[in-house]
Amino acid sequence: MKTRVLWLMIPLVCLAGCASTPGERVAQNQAAFAQFPPDVQQNVRAGRIDIGYTEPMVLIALGEPARRFTRVDQGGSTDVWVYRRNAPRFSFGFGIGSYGRHSATSVGVSTETGGYRDDEALRVEFQQGRVTRIDFRKG
Repeated sequence: MKTRVLWLMIPLVCLAGCASTPGERVAQNQAAFAQFPPDVQQNVRAGRIDIGYTEPMVLIALGEPARRFTRVDQGGSTDVWVYRRNAPRFSFGFGIGSYGRHSATSVGVSTETGGYRDDEALRVEFQQGRVTRIDFRKG
């Protein structure tokens, strides 16, 4: 029984470890971070970005986007990074049942990654490797 519980907990621990903070990303990318100007370093540590920031600056400040795509129009090519408001949600369930002389127990883990909800919180647009536009969603 203990072995089963252990195997069920391993994915939860791994998934929890996937989330990182700006401070953790700074520590993992110390060489790149050291090259940023002091005002940019302060914003990146706080998880903020601004127009003109490079892709590494945004990655360290905000982490990996949920989605990336490229838009092409008369003005050229724009890389768009989309960040979501909610991280994946996890749930844990436990059940017990019996019938006559038979009984059973069950444990389950479930994830929800957003489905059809509109949970886009932020769009960052890049042209030639620099942030040219930031769209924040209110509410």
